[in-house]
Amino acid sequence: MRILVTGGAGFVGSHLCDRLVQQGHQVTALDNLRTGSRLNVAHLKDNRLFEFVEADVQQALHGDYDRIYNLACPASPPHYQADPIYTSMTCISGALNVLDLARRNDCRVLQASTSEVYGDPDISPQPESYRGSVNPHGIRACYDEGKRMAESLFFDHHRMHGTRIKVARIFNTYGPRMDPNDGRVVSNFIVQALQGRSLTLYGDGSQTRSFCYVDDMVEGLMRLMESDEDVLGPINLGNEGEFSMLELASQVLELTRSRASTEFLPLPQDDPRQRRPDLTLARTRLGWEPTVALRDGLRRTIDYFAARLAKAA
Repeated sequence: MRILVTGGAGFVGSHLCDRLVQQGHQVTALDNLRTGSRLNVAHLKDNRLFEFVEADVQQALHGDYDRIYNLACPASPPHYQADPIYTSMTCISGALNVLDLARRNDCRVLQASTSEVYGDPDISPQPESYRGSVNPHGIRACYDEGKRMAESLFFDHHRMHGTRIKVARIFNTYGPRMDPNDGRVVSNFIVQALQGRSLTLYGDGSQTRSFCYVDDMVEGLMRLMESDEDVLGPINLGNEGEFSMLELASQVLELTRSRASTEFLPLPQDDPRQRRPDLTLARTRLGWEPTVALRDGLRRTIDYFAARLAKAA
């Protein structure tokens, strides 16, 4: 098939491109490199099945495709808060552009939404039926509400035009090719531990997250894309294992054999206290659940960052 991956030079997007090319599809990765990197897809540049296009999803899109994965958006708080208006418009204009392209091609289009649509949840685990507790004018709103608006556009486009949509709600994902400076907790802890710097925790470190290894996430996205036509979503994709930030820091220190200390800073505004997906729909409709345990995924990610830091040095 001919497949477009917007945000294809990003962390998750580049791994998705790898899998699609391995399956023999003709893949176009579109990315404006604002947070993505050519390094993430450099190993594919001479592959006849792969094409990289430097462009912004906020601009009109063209081409003939059989599948479209929309992963274009800054995804870490420092990145999406750096230019919140740009983030919001990437979510909204980008969603509308990929939907219009999918309608013209009569092809399936998948929106990479996020667990952040649940905000700071009042229930756990979070099922897809939970409508969330989001601050619409806080510093995270550009991303939280932007993704909620993208979901709204997807379902309205489907109802109005019959567009063949799929919506995935991605929970915290980690693995090789994360940007060491993107501010996500896994990359922060690993880089700090490898460099012997204090691990920065916010609040008292009791807030929890559920971490999904990138290979599992890519498998979930692909299964959702190829699922039955009536499976629109939203469907949670993540890992049900729930860990506090203190527990994560402890595992990273142990696996890196680092003697780094920990440092506690004030909790950022609207930082969720808890995050854990209900995977019932993913299991029943997609036959999917994660297989990589946090400890194993952390080892692979630590090896990646250790090699990257050594090369940089």
